Amino acid sequence: MTTWESVQEFLSEPTTWSGPDSIWTRLGEHIWVSVAAVIIAGLLVLPLAVWLGHIRRGSAVATAVVNIGRAVPSFGILAIAFLVLVQMGAGVGEPWAVLVALIALAAPPMFTNTVAGIQAVEPATIESARGMGLTEREVLTGVELPLSAPLMMEGVRIAFVQVIATATLGALVAWGGLGRYIVDGFARQDMGRLIVGAVLVGLLAIAAELGLSAMQRAATPHGIRPAR
Repeated sequence: MTTWESVQEFLSEPTTWSGPDSIWTRLGEHIWVSVAAVIIAGLLVLPLAVWLGHIRRGSAVATAVVNIGRAVPSFGILAIAFLVLVQMGAGVGEPWAVLVALIALAAPPMFTNTVAGIQAVEPATIESARGMGLTEREVLTGVELPLSAPLMMEGVRIAFVQVIATATLGALVAWGGLGRYIVDGFARQDMGRLIVGAVLVGLLAIAAELGLSAMQRAATPHGIRPAR
């Protein structure tokens, strides 16, 4: 059987389109764990990043600490989190270990881009805003955050695309998502299942890249928006 015939056979199976192992179920699992990881990571690191960027002190040390997450392999975090959570009573096949690993992956680019974006605002612009009588909160919300929005959104975009690609590792700890097709494809020598899973992950990452790039452009103030 050729690779194309194997793909056609997998796509023609009824269970591919309905049931607990369907494309829609796996796609939904993959999207929700990715979105949840990015949102939780944002809630954890963005307030601190905004504050450190605004006061312009301590950001180098905080960034170095947060970037430790980049030095530790995601699979290592996933394995440790899985073992710890199982010891704490979490069931095998639950998504919590995957979520921990993806949060650790998403946090560094969001933190560093936010700090860098706010600190990149010209000091003269900030002083002019203060000279006009704006409070520190108004300077932050009305000047620094709008001007740093493109770089902040770039951090979110990088984090989300990385998370989508890495979420496939969840299948290695008996969780679902689109990685389930890739792992099961290797185990069963089913090239059709494996290729469909890989293509779907790639398409989802491309869709996220395009969608968040459009959001990044929309978040850019017109005065600093580059020409098409």
